[in-house]
Amino acid sequence: MENPGSRPGPAPRWCSCRVPDEDGERHGVGRRQVLGGLTAAGALALAGWPGAAEAATTAGRDSVTITIMGTSDIHSHAVNWDYYLDAAYSDKAGNVVGLARVSSLVKQIRKDRGQDRTLLFDAGDTIQGTPLGFYYATVEPITTTGQIHPMARQMNALDYDAVALGNHEFNYGIPFLKKWISQMDAPVLGANAVHAGTRTPAFVPYIIKKMHVPGHPPIRVGLLGLTNPGVAIWDKANVSGKLDFLDLIETAKRWVPKIRARGVDVMVVSAHAGDSGLSSYTGDIPVENASAMVAEQVPGIDAILFGHAHIDVPQRFVTNKVTGQTVVMSEPMCWGERLSVFDLTLTRDRGRWKVTGKSATTVNTNTVQEDPKLVALVKKQHDKVVAYVNTDVATSTETMSAAESCWKDTAILDYVNLVQTETVKKAIAGTDNASLPVVSIAAPFNRAATFPAGQVTIKDIAGLYIYDNTLLGSILTGAQIKAYLEYSARYFKQVAADAPVDPASWTNANNLPDYNYDQFSGVTYDIDIAKAEGSRILDLAYEGAPVADDQRFVVAVNNYRQSGGGGFPGITTAPVVYNAQVAIREAIVAYASEAKTIDPATFHVENWKLVRDGVPVF
Repeated sequence: MENPGSRPGPAPRWCSCRVPDEDGERHGVGRRQVLGGLTAAGALALAGWPGAAEAATTAGRDSVTITIMGTSDIHSHAVNWDYYLDAAYSDKAGNVVGLARVSSLVKQIRKDRGQDRTLLFDAGDTIQGTPLGFYYATVEPITTTGQIHPMARQMNALDYDAVALGNHEFNYGIPFLKKWISQMDAPVLGANAVHAGTRTPAFVPYIIKKMHVPGHPPIRVGLLGLTNPGVAIWDKANVSGKLDFLDLIETAKRWVPKIRARGVDVMVVSAHAGDSGLSSYTGDIPVENASAMVAEQVPGIDAILFGHAHIDVPQRFVTNKVTGQTVVMSEPMCWGERLSVFDLTLTRDRGRWKVTGKSATTVNTNTVQEDPKLVALVKKQHDKVVAYVNTDVATSTETMSAAESCWKDTAILDYVNLVQTETVKKAIAGTDNASLPVVSIAAPFNRAATFPAGQVTIKDIAGLYIYDNTLLGSILTGAQIKAYLEYSARYFKQVAADAPVDPASWTNANNLPDYNYDQFSGVTYDIDIAKAEGSRILDLAYEGAPVADDQRFVVAVNNYRQSGGGGFPGITTAPVVYNAQVAIREAIVAYASEAKTIDPATFHVENWKLVRDGVPVF
């Protein structure tokens, strides 16, 4: 972060760093609104889950079981819809998406367990991820129109008790985040997001909820919210000099004792961080996926709802190294495909509640139908986005597919590089860097992306460029480009020269996702996957001549990569010569709209290829 030693100034008005009163009364989260019954209760598989009456009977007078439900990584999936395919969402595993599905599960569980025995939390990444989120952040931004964000509408109706900040909450800038938080009834938590140069939380760090289960003394549940330190890298342009992001472990060590000191009976953490202990970035930024480390190293935690990794972790037990106590953890997949359900049994011991039993599971939302009330809440906004993404922008002379973009130089990815190159060239014209060659970097974000022959719509472009990245121009030398390409080529497994050709099985080495395989346009090179990592880039050239180590290039690159996402060498410290905060997806739409025609014959150049021992694979 820039200005790490700057003096703490007065807290901006949009920040709330006061500790909330019990029951979250400052934020209206003490209320509980009942929305009615399930649409398809018979489809819900809740076998073995005790209902409220049964739990009261089996628990006895001195013990009670409470249920904590959790979502994460909803990513603006309000309803079960795929905006890129313009159809209901479906996948091979039979998953469905959307908070409207989650709502049906939540309401059924509240009915079965008893409303007074349940809480509902979220672990972040709520407002970005689909064209719905993009539209109300950029096309008709809620900061301008004053409309209620569709995700705020749904979360308020579903009566969340608290929501943690994810890293993608910062994608659209702090003013936008401020507006969304102001629309939320539930408190939005982030104890480790602090005012730059201080340890003062910029958001509410925690809440304490008092549960009144009939026939039992009140139960006090503390919830600490933690966000991802990677925000400092991924959204540097939005947060640098304004916010710092502290280590999850150290933050939890600071706050958990304080919350415990307020007499809570149950201590829960909602963390937007995976559980692996690994990071996708390098440098001195705190660990990205630290949830299990928090469980191991911070005493006093009973349960952790976590997210960020987009995987289904029904139940994981971690032993705290200090106390020997067990912490139960769960991650509910993403997009509303699952709901985490924690059951915590408390027993009275010397006049205090003590947690004596812990379990968790995840429930598939395909076991229920969408809650019609949650669908109706956002129908007008959803319909407007559907119409928007179906707007024609240009005509393609042929079908262009990204299906082979991970192992072949394809026209559809070249189109991204074309737009990026032309945008940067135009911007630096007349400057001191105008004489430098401009090259471009792009990655295959979505193998399913296609431009059809004929009309290309906004949804086709959004399906190709699925992230809300902005464009920059940075200067790299020939030696740095070579090192960058070698790093990118780690994406491929080492393959024998005479092995059968099976390119799909050669990708994603080192657990690298497709979006971390960068391809250059503007220079030519081969990738020899028969060679070991670090010695795969051959014949790097520009306009037919070998690239010299000290030769300088302006590189068109997205903000995620330039700020350190993926840990690529050289790019984070490279001089920036262009940064107008232009959204790349919108630049592609504007370029295509002006050109009116997308003709691969005018821009597609196969400038890189896979080889084995120098022999082309294809």
